[in-house]
This record gives sequence, structure tokens and C-alpha cells, in this order.
Amino acid sequence: MATLRELRDRTKSVQTTKKITHAMELIAASRVRRAQQIAEAAVPYSRELVRALSAVASRPDLDHPLLVELEHPKRSAVLLITSDRGLAGGYSTNVLRAGESVRHYLTEKHSREMELYITGKKGIAFNEFRDRPIRKSWDGFSDAPTYAHAQEISKTLLDAFLTPTEEGGVDEIFLVFTRFVSRVKQTPQILRLLPLEVVSEEEAAERAESGARMTELHHGPAFQEDKVETPFDFEPGPEAVLDALLPLYIGNRVYYALMQAAASELAARQAAMKSATDNANELIRNLTREANQARQASITQEITEIVGGASALSESA
Repeated sequence: MATLRELRDRTKSVQTTKKITHAMELIAASRVRRAQQIAEAAVPYSRELVRALSAVASRPDLDHPLLVELEHPKRSAVLLITSDRGLAGGYSTNVLRAGESVRHYLTEKHSREMELYITGKKGIAFNEFRDRPIRKSWDGFSDAPTYAHAQEISKTLLDAFLTPTEEGGVDEIFLVFTRFVSRVKQTPQILRLLPLEVVSEEEAAERAESGARMTELHHGPAFQEDKVETPFDFEPGPEAVLDALLPLYIGNRVYYALMQAAASELAARQAAMKSATDNANELIRNLTREANQARQASITQEITEIVGGASALSESA
């Protein structure tokens, strides 16, 4: 059994740890609110951008490389969005597991080459430990990304997509990130970013209806065919408009994924630190109870020794 001094030292150590975890919980709680506000503020722009892109991409006479889906892709790029720091419960584990499922789907099931792009030190360390080549990586902003980070990443991905496969380019791009559902639920998600897909209105409705069912890989937003009787006239032309809109769209989708991942990471860290603080409180209560029992046992032993000594003195007298 531990001594009274050892129990008191352990209690002080746990109290110090509790102060740290509680402070981290409060910081994460305040920052996740900010991340939510930024993500919500970007929704109107994203919605109008998708509508504008849909109006152009759904034209039947338009032939653009970002809309062409190869029948047998040879090489795929995967952007894996992870965290820079730990202490976030199962957040990093879940998104890394989703990344492994994509790797299995592309390389083993379909025998495609895979180019890996990673944000976050956790994902970089995970793949470097397994001696896997990383095409490009970014770190240092997982819990506070900016649009400048998204622009840099999207430009790298777009250049790789527009480069011919024979010269080291890729035929399709997938996003693996964590979608923020609520403060208590964050879901890893896999989306195909490129090429874009144009579907009929009936097929879009069918996909929306079955969207709750998880599949191996999710496509990105499917643009509906234009149902306007009088189609838009584009100046200088639909190809030029699409060339201007697509980089904005790709950057917006990457920024959306980064913001969702940041909010998810902060929410997971808040929950993990709250759990750690609760565990520290429980441990302090147990240590305090053990210390009280040890103190009481020590007092009882001292009283017993005094009484025994007094009895011995009285008998000798």
C-alpha cells in the first residue's frame, strides 16, 4: 500500500494535469465555435458557385478536360487531411483508417497507382513510418486553415490533374477528410473531387435520397443537367467561363474540407480533454479517499501504540 506522502504527491500531480486538460478543453471549445462560424459564413458563396458552375458544366456541347471521366484510370491522387497534434481522441485514427480503405480500394481492387498528398503531421508520420512515398505534404495549420492554404493545395492538385498521365499526372483526385456533424459526432468522408460529374435531374434526386447509405467511395457534388428552356449565353464563351470558375470551385471544395476537418479536430479534442478532466476528478477522489484511509490507519496505529505503552508502564509499576 502506498504511503500517505506518496498519495499526496500523486494527488498534486493529477491536479496539475487536470488544470492543463481543463484549459485545453476551454480553448478547444472557443475555437470550435469560431471554426463553425467561418464554415457557415462560406456556405452562401459555395452554393452560388456550384449553381454557376452547374449552369456551365451541364451544356451538352461543352468538352472540357475536367469533365472527362476515363473508362480505365491508371493513376489516382488522394488528398488526406489529418491533424498536426494529438490529444484529440480517435480523430486521427478514424481519418487514417479511411485513408487506408481508399488505398485498398484503388491499389488492390482496381490496380491503380496512387499519388499521396497529405496535410497534417499525423498523416505524414503515419505514412513515412511505413516507407510510403508522399508526393507533397503540408503541415502547421490543421486547426486554423486559411483560404491561402486551400489555394496552394488546390493549385497543386489541379496541376497534377491537368498533366498527362504519361508525364506523371493523375486521372482522378479523391479527398479524405472528417466532416463535422456535431460536437459529439465527426464522420470520416471520402469524396471524388475530379473529374466533375454531370447527371440527370432524376439521378441527382435518387442520389440525394440514398445519400445516407455509405459506399466505398463517394463522388463529389453531381451537377444536374440544365433544365432551363432558354439556355444562358456565355461571354467570351462557356469554355473560358469554365476555366475561370473551376479553379475557384476546386479551391472552395478544398477549403470546405479543411474547415470541416479543423472543426472536427477541435470538437474531438474538446471531448477528449473533457473526458480526461472527468477522469482526473475521479482519480483525485479515489486518491483522496485512500489518503484519508491511510491517515486514519496511521492515527489508529499511533493511538494503539500509546495505549499499549501506557498499559505496559502501568503493569510494570
